Amino acid sequence: MDLLAVVGILLFAVGLIVSIALHEIGHLVPAKLFGVKVSQYMIGFGRTVWSRKRGETEYGVKAIPLGGYVRMIGMFPPEPGGDGTQLRQSSTGLFQTMARDARTASREEIGPGDEDRVFYRKAWWKKLIIMLGGPAMNVVLAIVLAGGVLMTFGNPDKPVFAPVVSVVNECVIPASENRTVCNDDDTVAPAAAAGILPGDRVLEIEDQQMNSWTEVSDAIQAAGPGPMPMIVERDGEQLNLTPNLELAERPDPDGPEGATIETSFLGIAPTLDHFEREDVGGTLAWTGGFISNTAEAMSRIPQRMVDVWDAAFGGGERNPETPVSIVGAGRIGGEIASADGLTAAQRVATFIMMLASFNMAIAIFNLVPLLPLDGGHAAGAIWEAIKRAFAKVFRRPEPQPVDVAKALPLAYGVAVVLIGMSALLIYADLVNPVRLLG
Repeated sequence: MDLLAVVGILLFAVGLIVSIALHEIGHLVPAKLFGVKVSQYMIGFGRTVWSRKRGETEYGVKAIPLGGYVRMIGMFPPEPGGDGTQLRQSSTGLFQTMARDARTASREEIGPGDEDRVFYRKAWWKKLIIMLGGPAMNVVLAIVLAGGVLMTFGNPDKPVFAPVVSVVNECVIPASENRTVCNDDDTVAPAAAAGILPGDRVLEIEDQQMNSWTEVSDAIQAAGPGPMPMIVERDGEQLNLTPNLELAERPDPDGPEGATIETSFLGIAPTLDHFEREDVGGTLAWTGGFISNTAEAMSRIPQRMVDVWDAAFGGGERNPETPVSIVGAGRIGGEIASADGLTAAQRVATFIMMLASFNMAIAIFNLVPLLPLDGGHAAGAIWEAIKRAFAKVFRRPEPQPVDVAKALPLAYGVAVVLIGMSALLIYADLVNPVRLLG
């Protein structure tokens, strides 16, 4: 592994850790603003590597950098029917015992004078803001990172090509055959037969000056099959060439995926000049698709995990669209940093866009309304708001805070699934990693 790859892995790991830290700050700041006592702010899990107490909060870093947490006192209310100081011990069922133990642990965190600083006593909208603060921070970070790339480097979805040849096709291959290797009976491509070479700049076609690849493409289609006079520049010298265009089956840019059309064909590909830069309005418009595409990809995770299993234990090729762990993400960061054929600007832009995508994925994943994810607590706050509104309309007594401790058995099940998924992804990323650049 070369030095650039190591640097890329380290930089991406740092980027992910910073993203996690900012996610937790998104919970920490509103919690403190609303008067909730925060006893711990930790990055990672497991053994504490470093910590320092500032005021009432312990800030620290733990050994396993696979997440983080903010510990707020009083996450769970006392058991319904209790007096807030004594918890009933009559139920011995497994699920009831889980909830009771969680309430007991929550109660033990509450010291003298902290009774009004517990999370469960706060208004539903304050709870909602606290729990959505983490995902919101990741969304903002993703938009800032992606927006910086879009407005400086340009939009990767909007390439601008110069009228310079980058590739010359050897033969004419119908688009429907879905192959790249020429057969013995394939016709030689007109560009190759005419002597066009990579690096040639197209200056004129049929006496019309060419300033962009769009003009070149339009001129080729307008010329139709047959001779097409053109002038190219090669090593400072202008050359007059007359390729004999062929009528060929090509992909239809305006049709559905897989559609083809018959059009005149020269057999050259353009050189990427730059990407079109977006303004603030364009960036905001792009963000909507960014969020939608990420959410759609997240919805396919269960199906993709089957593909990951097959790749890890079946030896099949790893689909680049399958999810990756922090190990796989770091390896991809190293791959980007050390990739041949990418300029420094392209490496930085790709690196930043991938980090933006991970932040958006973290945000959307945490919004799933299941404990222990942020969305589970947010769903509890919304349900509390609905109950209070219902009681107000029908003039009933104000309901107690929603007891999310009742959902802890489900939370433990979700946690086991998440740990299993993480272990599978890490293993797959070690034995059969995703390779974005071949």
